[in-house]
Amino acid sequence: MSAKLGFSVEDLLPRARGGGALKMGLVTLGEDEWLQPEPDLSARAAAFDAHPESVQILPEAQAPGEELAAIIGTSGGLAGAARSAHEDMCLLTAPSPDEPYRLIGAAVAYPTDWLPAEKLGLPLVALHAPIDGYEEQLASGVDHFMAKLRPGRIFGRTNWFVSPTPSLRWIETKPPAQTFAHVTAENAGETLFVRCERQTLRRLPQTGAILFTIGVYVAPLESLCASNIARLARALATIPPAEAERRGARWFAPQLGQFAARSTKD
Repeated sequence: MSAKLGFSVEDLLPRARGGGALKMGLVTLGEDEWLQPEPDLSARAAAFDAHPESVQILPEAQAPGEELAAIIGTSGGLAGAARSAHEDMCLLTAPSPDEPYRLIGAAVAYPTDWLPAEKLGLPLVALHAPIDGYEEQLASGVDHFMAKLRPGRIFGRTNWFVSPTPSLRWIETKPPAQTFAHVTAENAGETLFVRCERQTLRRLPQTGAILFTIGVYVAPLESLCASNIARLARALATIPPAEAERRGARWFAPQLGQFAARSTKD
């Protein structure tokens, strides 16, 4: 039976990692649960037009991109497919069965602090290098999953971030001490934003490339239900120290925790 992930921060958070060790946390999705229905295509077009560097494609991504566009019912390869959906889209292939999957194409209008040009051509381990514990805890499992993924199957997962902006495009240019300097326990509800990525994986049947989609959803902390706010506070308290440092948690987690404590009393 398929398990819905939903298409909002409120729905996605309960499915996300709650802290502790890394895990894939995959669920099976039906075809009707793959992509967000009725996306805002004008916003997608504006984002891509404003940042043409958001599309990076190696020559070997041409055929998979055309296959993907046809599946979605559009044209224009990978870029056209990503403009026709809410989700950002990445293509990965393995040069041979003994080699790791690597990124051969990316159309990313709503990045979460990464630039496709810096990741293009990299294998999975290098793509995930900033994530503490990925190589030790997840790399072999992810590689095995990718190798065994069959056409027709769709899998999904989600994650979360705490950001200082409601923008769907988030490229941080300042250190977290500056980024979150304005956040207090009193204003955390309106100055902190919870960002979820709804990620899916499927293999394209003709070319065999793997498509990785990323649907981004953002909501003000104060808009979430008390149980989700408490869930975030617990997750921040239990993620490994290196991961907390990468997320800049020490600059906002105490304020979020105090906000959460008040929310559970209301």
